[in-house]
Amino acid sequence: MYEMHITLNGSFSQVKEKVLVTLVEEQLGVVSEVDVQATMKKKLDVSIPAYQILGACNPKLALQIIEADPNAGNLLPCNFILREAEANHVVVSFMDPVTVLGLADSETINTIAHVAREKIQRVLDKLA
Repeated sequence: MYEMHITLNGSFSQVKEKVLVTLVEEQLGVVSEVDVQATMKKKLDVSIPAYQILGACNPKLALQIIEADPNAGNLLPCNFILREAEANHVVVSFMDPVTVLGLADSETINTIAHVAREKIQRVLDKLA
């Protein structure tokens, strides 16, 4: 399993706001944002439903990972997507940090990844 997801009812902006508030409750902030819909329109002149990739980060956990293996920063942040599946239905999908950070092959990083997964699971549970 490389991701965990939930489908929420509401407009794209409503769901995004709800997700952002819930992330903060778990000490996760958004450090990057890519508007895939706008990029596809600008670069390829293709229209797709609302689709954004956001990078969630807990600075304390990220620092522990970087201290354990500076190159493991390639695996950060924990990306998630918001995508409009149909009118008033938005899929929120988080990458599984255990799967992705498992690429570092480090016991220390694996332990931190499980803490991150627990935070993300709590976010999904609160959104449900």
